[in-house]
Amino acid sequence: MPVTLHCLADVCLIPIGLGTPSVSNEVAIITKIAQDSPLETTLHSAGTTIAGPWNEVMELIGHMHEVLHEGGVARIQSDIRVGTRVDKTQKPQDKIDVVHRKLKEMEKSAGSV
Repeated sequence: MPVTLHCLADVCLIPIGLGTPSVSNEVAIITKIAQDSPLETTLHSAGTTIAGPWNEVMELIGHMHEVLHEGGVARIQSDIRVGTRVDKTQKPQDKIDVVHRKLKEMEKSAGSV
């Protein structure tokens, strides 16, 4: 039986041709969609990280596009970076925590020199 591939996707949807440089209304709409989904999502300053099964993550991203198009956005460009691992389960916060831990280790090492 095949294993469901888990992924972390960093997504930034960019509505084009709105006549204004602000996209906060559209960001709020897709953020609400992400937060209402059963997937783990984390909003950050340049997009959203979505964690979950590959197919469900891609379906959610497609749904975000559909909703914005239905709301009158004619064109959307998305930047999507997707990572997968099969050796361990990892959540977005886990990756951040590792970097913070290593920064503390570097500070300790620099202080002992």
